[in-house]
Amino acid sequence: MAPETAVAGTVSFPRSADLAYLGGTEALAAFAARELSPVELLEALIERAALVEPAVNALAETLYEDARVEARDAERRWTEGTARPLEGLAVAAKEAQALAGHVVTDGLVEPLDPTPARETAWALERLRAAGAIVHARTTTSELCCMPMSHAARWGTTHNPWDLSKGVGGSSGGSAAALAAGTTTLATGTDIGGSIRAPAALAGVVGYKPPHGRVPLEPPANAETWQHLGTLSRSVADAALMANAMAGPHPGDRCSLPAAPPLPSAFEPAAGMRVAFAARPGDLPVETAVAANAVRVAAALAAAGVEVCEVELDWRLEETNEVMWGHGDTSRARAALEREHDRPGTLSPYAVACFERALAAAAAIPIERRVGLENRLRNGVFALFDTYDAVLVPTMGVAAMDAGEDYAARPLRVDGAPLDHFCDAALTPIFNVASCCPVLTVPSGLAPTGTPTGVQIAGPPSDDLTAFRLAAEIERVAPWSYPTGELA
Repeated sequence: MAPETAVAGTVSFPRSADLAYLGGTEALAAFAARELSPVELLEALIERAALVEPAVNALAETLYEDARVEARDAERRWTEGTARPLEGLAVAAKEAQALAGHVVTDGLVEPLDPTPARETAWALERLRAAGAIVHARTTTSELCCMPMSHAARWGTTHNPWDLSKGVGGSSGGSAAALAAGTTTLATGTDIGGSIRAPAALAGVVGYKPPHGRVPLEPPANAETWQHLGTLSRSVADAALMANAMAGPHPGDRCSLPAAPPLPSAFEPAAGMRVAFAARPGDLPVETAVAANAVRVAAALAAAGVEVCEVELDWRLEETNEVMWGHGDTSRARAALEREHDRPGTLSPYAVACFERALAAAAAIPIERRVGLENRLRNGVFALFDTYDAVLVPTMGVAAMDAGEDYAARPLRVDGAPLDHFCDAALTPIFNVASCCPVLTVPSGLAPTGTPTGVQIAGPPSDDLTAFRLAAEIERVAPWSYPTGELA
């Protein structure tokens, strides 16, 4: 998908023998064959970060010295034959996830809660127990509120495909780190598209599991739109992480019963029946984004998948009512109070987000919002009476300008201004239908040279179907990364 080298830029590095872009499954095979050491792989990632981080700025905090100790221990385990499933693989953790002894700042110069976390998030603990090494934490939007990739605390995170562009959010740092080659695996959270939006804009794989598949600490576990998932450079790596993170937890009564582990390889998807819409409903989608989605659909059809174009009754006005009126407003109020006391605490996009959320919560009767949620959710579920999966674009745009709040000027789709830049996200519908697993995979490059993505949604709790179709797209429409120069 990608050219051999990206457009000429300011940061360059060789493509050949580039360990930093080695996939997790390939790295494990190399470790097992004694062809590579976890120490060597970690050092390659650290070397890459030293080269590209000044330009990309995806890492909120580095934990290299502790990681080096863990890498040596992983090397010993491989030698002794006691390696665990993810032994020696580097994971960049989203900064919003608790890590014992570290503050969750949520991108604020003065965090709402400056107390270091006493415990590590369960999902990160599971990754570590499987042998993964958390070598860095990644940048987010402020309070993870919007698909933006800049925050007051750490500045702007840039898209490795084009440094003048952002990479979305709120898991933008994780997506950018993968595209830049500074991590092997990464984590993210998703309450409206925060895994899938940056995955699409950075050209990586994002997995939003069904709510409850990966346990969450209370009270976040009670929010059905909230998901903790993975970002990676391949579908196989997403499955590798998912297997380590998934499963019930006694502290999360919303967690799902154990499911069979995902396989390391997936059967061809020939014979599957897929509902496809390049422009679902009246949601805005750029011509280039839609064209790439059509290209992927055609490749699937050529591989024996029955791709059926459908009309989806998704209306932007209704999804906005549901999205903006949904959820707990306490953090929005606390953030705006902090901004009132200390002007400049929040970026303009965060202020606008929280003000709009509070206004919507007050203006939209809860009966209407709940009714709309039920109708949208049931509309998604009904598709699976006829189809095995649903395929639509992830973002309606291929790029957003780095550091831009879109407060003074609108984001545009094919020249038409959007009322709000969030209107470009086609992701919230699958947070409403939260029990559906969804993967985002790259669909191609826009004429600007930045990636686009498509979402594959499976039936409720049927992760295998979604992964199987995503793996088929990976086979029939493969992609690579801008490992020549960062533009």
